[in-house]
Amino acid sequence: MAVPKSKQSKSRTNKRFANYKATASQLVECPHCHGQKVAHRVCKNCGFYDGKEVVAQKEAKN
Repeated sequence: MAVPKSKQSKSRTNKRFANYKATASQLVECPHCHGQKVAHRVCKNCGFYDGKEVVAQKEAKN
């Protein structure tokens, strides 16, 4: 059975996973308020998701 002669360092092990680039999340138009929102998330502007109000928005003070 093959056994490593010595332990690999953390930096050498982590080099295998360092070859990727993170991508920015895609923004889509909210069908309710037509603002920009992250796909498959509740809209921050109006609080709607999938045609239903999920988060009640606070009234703006004048």
